[in-house]
Amino acid sequence: MAIEEIKIPDIGDFKDIEVIEVLVKVGDSVKAEDSLLTLESDKATMEIPSPKAGVVKELKLKAGDKVSQGTLALLLDVSAGASAPAAAKTPAPAPAAAAPAAAAAPAKAPAPVAAPIAAQAPAPAPASTATIDEASFAKAHASPSVRRFARELGVNLGAIKGTGPKNRIQQIDVQQFVKAELAKPRGAASSGSGVGLDLLAWPKVDFAKFGTIESVPLSRIKKLSGANLARNWVMIPHVTQFDEADITELEAFRKSTNEETMKQGAKV
Repeated sequence: MAIEEIKIPDIGDFKDIEVIEVLVKVGDSVKAEDSLLTLESDKATMEIPSPKAGVVKELKLKAGDKVSQGTLALLLDVSAGASAPAAAKTPAPAPAAAAPAAAAAPAKAPAPVAAPIAAQAPAPAPASTATIDEASFAKAHASPSVRRFARELGVNLGAIKGTGPKNRIQQIDVQQFVKAELAKPRGAASSGSGVGLDLLAWPKVDFAKFGTIESVPLSRIKKLSGANLARNWVMIPHVTQFDEADITELEAFRKSTNEETMKQGAKV
C-alpha cells in the first residue's frame, strides 16, 4: 500500500477559498484528472483534479472548509490505482471466451441477452425534462460533473433550485427533480406564474432578428444582487417628490452682480 497526500495545487492569487462540494468519498476509485473537490471564490468556481489514479483512503476536507495552496485535501492509495487498470482489463476476454459456449446452447442462449435490454426499457428521461433550454442551462449554478449528469438525464438545470452552498445545484437536486417530474400526473402543467410574483409571463422575443447578438455571462456579484434588486423594484413603492422654491430675490441678485462683473469679463 502506497499512501500519498493530495494537496491543493496552485490556484492563483487566492487564499482561504471555500470548499463548496466534495465530489468523492472514502473508498472511491479515481483516475488521474478526475475531479475531487469544487472550490468557489468571489470571482470563480474551480474543480481540483486528482494528480494520480488510486483509491480514496481518507478525506481531510468537507464542504464549508477554507483552503489555500498546499492545504491537505485527502489521502490516496496510489498502489490500488496502479493495479486497477490491470484488474479492469482481466474480465474483458470473458465474453469472447463465452461465445462458443453460448453458440453451443441453442435454446437458452438468447435469454441472458434479452434480460438486460428489457431492464433498460424504463430508462428514458421524463417527457417534461427532455427539452433543455441551453440559455438557462448555461447560466445555472452547478459544477461540470453535475452538468454532465443533468445532460445524461435530459434535465434542464435552469428549472432546478439548488440546495447547496450559495444555492449551488447538486446531484441530489437533479435526482429529486426527476423524481418529482415522474410523480406528476400525466399532462400536469408546471406552475408558471411569471417570475414568482403573480406577474404575467415575460414574452419570448427573438432578438436575433434585429441583428447580431452576443450572450455575456453575468459576474458573480451581479448574479447575487440581480435577484434582490429585481424583487425590490417590484415590491417597494416608488415615490417621486417635487419641491418648489421662490428664487425671485436670488435671480435679482444674479442680474445686479452681472452688471458689475461683466465690465471685467466675468459672468455669473
